[in-house]
Amino acid sequence: MPLQKTIPIDSNGMVYLWEVTESEPALQTGISLAGYSKDRLAHMKSELHRRAYLSIRHLLKTAGYQDSDLWYDLHGKPHLIDGSFVSISHSFTQTALVVHKNIPVGIDVEMKREKILRIAHKFTSFVREPNTDIIAEISRLTHIWAAKETMYKIAGTPGLSFFKDMCVFWLLNHWLIGIIQTAKQEIFYEMHPFEIGDFGGVWGLEIQKASAREGQLKEAFLEAKKNGRVY
Repeated sequence: MPLQKTIPIDSNGMVYLWEVTESEPALQTGISLAGYSKDRLAHMKSELHRRAYLSIRHLLKTAGYQDSDLWYDLHGKPHLIDGSFVSISHSFTQTALVVHKNIPVGIDVEMKREKILRIAHKFTSFVREPNTDIIAEISRLTHIWAAKETMYKIAGTPGLSFFKDMCVFWLLNHWLIGIIQTAKQEIFYEMHPFEIGDFGGVWGLEIQKASAREGQLKEAFLEAKKNGRVY
């Protein structure tokens, strides 16, 4: 199918979602790939990965860009040539893109799978209560993972630990607030969970240092930490 959904951030940013149902030849129509992208595509062994890769180029086109406008730094973080902030994600048949002109942004989308219950201890202190709804817990853990992945993408700092350096908490049971805390930095992020079909995801914005919003989130974080609601 074509563009599945858009989520406005503000007048300067947008989230774009695509469900990959088209064939590879169909996805190659209507876009132009730079030479390095053609080479990368040719070396992908998985057809699903190739189709996801191509669908993201369609999302870029929808956002007003072309493949050659996108470049990656030495850490694998994507950038746009006009200086706008961009983040990309894909999981199986779901792809996602977020672009913002002046605020660092990130996005992650994940298929909701029972496997996350077994590996949750590796990335969060959240503990599933006995007799709770499994489907709800899978969704909750998927959003915790996606929030931390989103923070990692925005920060662009290799070596960050999802368990030790990142934590999240829910604000009013809706938004997720994310924090990266290391010896060198403390950064807050406003995270927005979403669900689409069998997938859960999060898009997020970095909060400006020393802003009024950062001060509000620090207070909320300390309160959540005191009540054991930080994961």
